[in-house]
Amino acid sequence: MIPASRSAGQRKLDTLHRLEHDVDGWVASADPGSGTPHLVPLSFLWDGVTLLVATPSGSRTSRNMQATGTVRVGIGGTRDVVLLEGTTEAVAAGDLPAEAGDAFAVKADWDPRGESDPYTFFRIRPRRIQAWREAPELKGRELMRDGVWLADD
Repeated sequence: MIPASRSAGQRKLDTLHRLEHDVDGWVASADPGSGTPHLVPLSFLWDGVTLLVATPSGSRTSRNMQATGTVRVGIGGTRDVVLLEGTTEAVAAGDLPAEAGDAFAVKADWDPRGESDPYTFFRIRPRRIQAWREAPELKGRELMRDGVWLADD
């Protein structure tokens, strides 16, 4: 049974809940030269303004995000998805405030700051957010445009 469509305000509340409580998302970046897409699952922490993710400093994802400064993140399953497009800011593990690193470690149940290979953290600032459940919610799925929420709580 397909659930009833939610109001824009309810979708925003549900999206914020997903950002606060979900642990992992699919992070898509692209090679700046060829445009070749690259997709990886990463844990994240939402601080109310940005997503914080970590990836090995030498990884393709790290290189792509540093070069392009953009990313897409998919959270949830195909029948209840949040799709976020944003800009990225690289933060070396040693430059990350301890409280942010500690909060990330608690939520992800893993601390990249303790890994033998260096990790880079990325703050992802949403510029566009879409959310929908099933086909009836495709219309009106855009909740944020140009970094501004379109719906009230």
